[in-house]
Amino acid sequence: MDRKSRRRFSDGDARGANWEAACFHSQQCAEKYLKAFLQERGIKFEKIHNLIRLLQQCSQVDGTFELIRVHLETLNTYAVDIRYPRVIATKEEARDALKTVKDIRAFIRAKLK
Repeated sequence: MDRKSRRRFSDGDARGANWEAACFHSQQCAEKYLKAFLQERGIKFEKIHNLIRLLQQCSQVDGTFELIRVHLETLNTYAVDIRYPRVIATKEEARDALKTVKDIRAFIRAKLK
């Protein structure tokens, strides 16, 4: 999401907002943090976008990752389908996705060296 869209989103101005992009990029952010955790520990992972499969690998190292499973399950739905025409995200879904990924980011950042 570019700066202008982010400002509109945070100000509650829906004109030109791309809710689908917000959902997709939230999923991507979670994916990158999970992969960073695995990478930092020298654990190889597949080139996948499935957050649950990445979570399973992370959980083998640190069982507390299961605490974020429900959040990752929600974001996982935004990996592919949301990018197709006629698949629409609502403003509420986008806000929830952004809040969720902020929580996931904080959780994983605390575990990174």
